Amino acid sequence: MSPETRIWRDQLNSTVKRIDDIFADALQNAQTVLDDDGLRAWLAGADRVAALGRGTELVLIFLDEIPEVVRHSDAEIIPEIAATTAFLSENAVRGAYAPFLATLPAIARRLNSGDSLRAWLGLVRDMTLQAKEGTAALVQRAPYLFGQLSMAGVASWIKYGIRVYRDHPHRLPDYFSLQSADAKAMLVKERNGTLFMDHERQLHLFARAFWDVDAEFRPYSEAFETERKPRPHLDRQGVHIPDVFEDQNGVSGINRYRAMIAHMMAHKMWSQPFLADNYSVFQHICIEIFEDARVEHLAMQRLPGLRKLWLSLHPMPKPGACPKGWSSIRHKLAMLSYALLNPDHRYSDPALLAAVAKFHASFAEDPYDANKSIQLGIHWLKDNYEHNFRQSKVWFEDTEVSYRDDNRYLWIFLEEPEHDDEFHSDHNTADRDAQTQDDGLLPPRHYPEWDYQIQNYRPDWATVYEAIQPQGDAGLIDGLLSKHQRLIKQLKQIVDLLKPQQRKRIRYQEEGDDLDVDVAIRAAIDFRSGITPDTRIHQSYVKDGRDISVLLLLDLSESINDRPEGADASILQLSQEASALLATAVDALGDPFAIAGFSSNTRFEVRYSHFKGFNEPWGAAPKARLGAMQAGESTRMGAALRHAGGYLAHRAEEKKLLLVLTDGEPHDIDVADPKYLQDDTHLAVNELANKGVSTFCISLDPKADDYIGDIFGRNNFAVIDRIESLPEKLPKLFLSLTK
Repeated sequence: MSPETRIWRDQLNSTVKRIDDIFADALQNAQTVLDDDGLRAWLAGADRVAALGRGTELVLIFLDEIPEVVRHSDAEIIPEIAATTAFLSENAVRGAYAPFLATLPAIARRLNSGDSLRAWLGLVRDMTLQAKEGTAALVQRAPYLFGQLSMAGVASWIKYGIRVYRDHPHRLPDYFSLQSADAKAMLVKERNGTLFMDHERQLHLFARAFWDVDAEFRPYSEAFETERKPRPHLDRQGVHIPDVFEDQNGVSGINRYRAMIAHMMAHKMWSQPFLADNYSVFQHICIEIFEDARVEHLAMQRLPGLRKLWLSLHPMPKPGACPKGWSSIRHKLAMLSYALLNPDHRYSDPALLAAVAKFHASFAEDPYDANKSIQLGIHWLKDNYEHNFRQSKVWFEDTEVSYRDDNRYLWIFLEEPEHDDEFHSDHNTADRDAQTQDDGLLPPRHYPEWDYQIQNYRPDWATVYEAIQPQGDAGLIDGLLSKHQRLIKQLKQIVDLLKPQQRKRIRYQEEGDDLDVDVAIRAAIDFRSGITPDTRIHQSYVKDGRDISVLLLLDLSESINDRPEGADASILQLSQEASALLATAVDALGDPFAIAGFSSNTRFEVRYSHFKGFNEPWGAAPKARLGAMQAGESTRMGAALRHAGGYLAHRAEEKKLLLVLTDGEPHDIDVADPKYLQDDTHLAVNELANKGVSTFCISLDPKADDYIGDIFGRNNFAVIDRIESLPEKLPKLFLSLTK
């Protein structure tokens, strides 16, 4: 140890031998960023950390890592870091001391600001005071969080976790280590970029309009795969694409989605799988380049604008950029790929130009022959092979085409993969749909829920499973209707009055479909009498029809199995009668009409059953489903309203009405606070109103006046005290609402 080093070492009180082993190197590193005052602060901070008695490792980390932290912030932060470490020790936050110090350099490099780093130290202290059970997990995952979010995004993500799980400390580690579903969902919500979930409908329409394909999109998250980054790919399950895209090269996230989908749709339309075992790995790569180019040229013949979009996302490798000692195969193929896509590529390499010419000649001969890609790929490798292709270090710079998939769709492998996430096609596997028993369920949908205590949504909190109700006995519904022949006749009279007239006359028009004879005669008399006549002697006609769609949503919770005192039937049976009578009346009116029901068993299982669809006539099939109606479990109403409203919101009718029939307030077995689900349902009603869907609730609960107005609004509910009168009142109520 040099004399100068010894002088500085003597200012450090710690006598642990291991410090002597690293001190000289640590000092040399520190002197590159710290002046003498900074070095003294560095040593003082190390002494304070050593005095905590938490082991030698903390001191070694502090001495090694703090200079790098200062490099990206300022020297004044050193005492604050030591103080925060002491704060963690004083509050006995086990498992947090070493990760907190070890992750600071990565965080400082990401933030590159002393003020932002101080904000992070403040977040750690606040976390310790409010929810210290999650602090260790937080500091361990911090570099990853800052790799995904801005400082504001990290702060918002942390504050959400504290608010939601502060009263459930055993769940804090799961949230802050990104193990819980809502932690991941909240992270996605805070990320910048274009979220797939916000543009799903647009992308479905794009695939359908331009490619005539009802694509099944399977979004995946790149945020949670740290060991093996997932890639976009196409298989029998659907189109696998990232859940979020940031803008790139001036191309918006939504257009990056379109570019990627267009490329994969081109493969789906014009590619055929090749037997992978017949070719080497190098041949695979070469064949894929020519097959990508072939299907893209076919796509550009149909949609010429794709060339400009794809070129804006395709890298343009520079000749000779690959250094010696590196494998250049990807570099050469990336230049070839760009040249095949761009006629004005400006490359001059004779071998590259020859390959481009061969491709265009082959494409002109037969653009739909996929085997030409095999021939071109094999011959390119034979003509351009270099020994450096086998180097272990592969040059990847400017070689990744971000809008292209991983091309597993192009290959058939004779052997099944050992792991589900292994690069592999599924062309030769058995039909997955045939392997799994069909239970009638559609893919689950996730909906947010409003938490009034934190004044924020819990993202993707409730899961809705929908299915078509199995059929029962249609005769049961016919039997119930036969009991109400008098009521049906009354409804028919009302319906006849409400039935729309197909044409409505509009008189006194300057121009119109024909003359209004009465007005024309009066005008002629006035003219002959010397009075200025009314020139509005025409009449026209407009359609006078009802323009409304209606969805009846039934509460199918366990309580509707009860039979009210003095009633001859259960609430379930009365609901069946009322629904059947309403359907009969609406069918006579001709309004589009649907019936569905819901129940829940915690937020993880909200069941939504279809009894009648909008385009389905009222007949034996929907009657049979209504006859098989069953009830059970709880009433998580907000998620059901959001799901039902989604069907109504996309209807073309001017007016959309969601009728809710329930016998009680929203509740579920995993929620102790009744106000929680009431407020969430109220927010769901407001969300639907913003989408043009009116919600009206018919309650059978005699105590409903205490809460129902707060949920649905003062004029958007009716309480039926005599439950046995429901079959009569429900259809009449509907007719009065829509007349």
